[in-house]
Amino acid sequence: MAGTNIKVLLVEDNPGDVFLLQEFLKEVTTVVVDLMPVVRLSEALNYLAKEIFDVILLDLSLPDGQGLETFVITHNHAKATPIIVLTGIDDETLAIRAMQQGAQDYLLKGQVTGDLLVRSMRYAIERQRADNALRQSEERFRVALKNSPIFVYNQDMELRYTWVYNPSNGLTVEEMLGKQDLDIIPVEDAQHLITIKRGVLTTGIGTREEVSITIKDSTRYYDLTVEPLRNESQEVVGVTCASIDISERQAALRERKLAEEKIREQAALLDVTTDAICVRDLNNQIIFWNKGAETLFGWQATEACGKNASELLFDEPSPEIEAALLQVISKGKWQGELTKLTKMDKEILVASRWSLVCDEQGKPKSILTVDTDITEKKLLEAQLFRTQRLESIGTLASGIAHDLNNILTPILAGAQLLPLKFPNIDERTRHLLEILEINAKRGADLVKQVLSFARGVEGKRITLQLRHLIMELAKILKETFPKSIEISTDVPQDLWMVSGDSTQLHQVLMNLCVNARDAMPSSGILSISAENLLIDENYARINLEAKQGPYTVITIFDTGVGIPREILDRIFEPFFTTKDVAQGTGLGLSTVLGIIKSHGGFVNVYSEPGNGTSFKVYLPAVEGMETITPEELLPQRGHGELILVVDDEVAIQEITRTSLEAHNYKTLIASDGMEAIALYAQYRDKISAVLMDIMLPSLDGLTAIRTLQKINPQVRIIASSGLTSDNKLSAVAAIGVNTFLSKPYTVNELLFSLQKVLS
Repeated sequence: MAGTNIKVLLVEDNPGDVFLLQEFLKEVTTVVVDLMPVVRLSEALNYLAKEIFDVILLDLSLPDGQGLETFVITHNHAKATPIIVLTGIDDETLAIRAMQQGAQDYLLKGQVTGDLLVRSMRYAIERQRADNALRQSEERFRVALKNSPIFVYNQDMELRYTWVYNPSNGLTVEEMLGKQDLDIIPVEDAQHLITIKRGVLTTGIGTREEVSITIKDSTRYYDLTVEPLRNESQEVVGVTCASIDISERQAALRERKLAEEKIREQAALLDVTTDAICVRDLNNQIIFWNKGAETLFGWQATEACGKNASELLFDEPSPEIEAALLQVISKGKWQGELTKLTKMDKEILVASRWSLVCDEQGKPKSILTVDTDITEKKLLEAQLFRTQRLESIGTLASGIAHDLNNILTPILAGAQLLPLKFPNIDERTRHLLEILEINAKRGADLVKQVLSFARGVEGKRITLQLRHLIMELAKILKETFPKSIEISTDVPQDLWMVSGDSTQLHQVLMNLCVNARDAMPSSGILSISAENLLIDENYARINLEAKQGPYTVITIFDTGVGIPREILDRIFEPFFTTKDVAQGTGLGLSTVLGIIKSHGGFVNVYSEPGNGTSFKVYLPAVEGMETITPEELLPQRGHGELILVVDDEVAIQEITRTSLEAHNYKTLIASDGMEAIALYAQYRDKISAVLMDIMLPSLDGLTAIRTLQKINPQVRIIASSGLTSDNKLSAVAAIGVNTFLSKPYTVNELLFSLQKVLS
């Protein structure tokens, strides 16, 4: 069919019917029909041998052909050409039989119109093209299967074979069609196959397994894939299976296991040593792992054997390891100190000795490694060095304290005398002199503090209102920090009081603020806020250093570069610093932690590279001060609502689940955004609210929230994070989430947030 032209062969012996069809087609203006009428079947076959037609209109009652045989002969001579059967009312049954044999359509002569005829011819041509394409695809599929070792077949709901190609086990297609597995293979093997296939029929989910079939004392192994076979309505009507013979691969695997077993037997005596002994092949695959290695690294031998040693014991490839491998292969041995990872991702330091093992012909075949744990030894050395350094700092501080006080005395005196000598100075100058006096006093106090730190003497404790300390600090920061850094404070008037040393606490806040400044070299926001917090039992379980009772919490947040995850756990170590030698000693945060712990408090830090850092300082509030009564804090219990809790920290998952279920809520737990979306899609009608951590692996919380809102625009969400930056809060609010729960949170805070969103 070219453009709007249709070339038609009309096989009809009734001149009246031919005339009517020609007249009908003249009325059609959308297409040009090139009609070739013939009255006999033999004439039609002659034309089909010489010319190609787009469609054939065939009457089944002809002078030289009657009934279904007429169609069969025509169809065999023109398999690629669609045939439409023309029939009288009495022949309708015959026409339907012709369609079952491959006709594309049939038309009743008394009901034909021009438009109907053209439409039927067009549909017939398109259907024929689709059939031809399908046949070609099936032929390519058959050719591909013919040249592959894959045995493929279909089975119906009763697991009878309905289609078979490339049969295995020496059986033919004819021997398998219509039969079940029990009819052709041993009962035990057949039952195993039936169990697998019935599982797919029941669940509608495909599976892949290794199976074995034993025939005449010969066992063959197969990689079997079973998928559900569905009809046009997507109903499961059977299974389609593909099977590959993997017997040779299994035999090779058994031989390798026997060789490994021999090595293990020969090395059994090595298990009595406390050193970690490992044997690996030249591809770095572990083939022996003794008890000492299990104890040191945490991996059982069954877990370690067969794994790549570098992937199991090292965080990432390093030039040091590659150099060691080259040396042991070229010289036969290597030894040195290496940092390795345990199963719990804990770094340990080992003295490692490598030896090359050769076969009987002298060819290298494996590497023997003996590791001795020297972590504790190195730790003790480091502690000794730190102690000596601290003693040196104390000696130095004692020696210079007198001179420093002599330097600070005239500065302090001058700052106090100048306002008396010049009573009419402007307000800004007076303010600068106040700052000078305050900092001179602070300098003198810091000298005492350094001495206290070096000698281990606690400072003087008094009852403090931290609000005054914070406001005084903010005034100093605004005068001394770059103008590109915006400093804001948020301290309530009813902030609870604490018992502490003002100089030490001032030093804590100043250290944290200076670190925040250094994290914002260009510009940014430094926020200092405070709040009252009543810590309950559940909160204390999440934070092991916390105790039940009232706390005053100071939060110092910056919008700086953030702290990389890999060093976040080390920032409080003495002398650990990421700054240049001239810029930091690494004592700042260790001093902060020491001071806060000596006050009975603790410090939490939350950071995200590129999105800032938040330090939360928790100090016990003074007993007997005004607190919120339990009646005021008592929230309402739930009514069996289902809450989806999304958090990647297992401890927080468990505590939140326990807290909610204790207050008559039900919970679902997800560890990342992808799992949360899947669970919500499954239980959408049952979930009342979602508690979503913003910082999640795989798929972040904000993206997961947007996806849940697409599934259900009315979804109720509580966003949660330990990093409460303005940017993060703005991003959460921008997607329509107005309830934010800051980590760590108390049970009551969680329950009140739930009441808010559920109401």
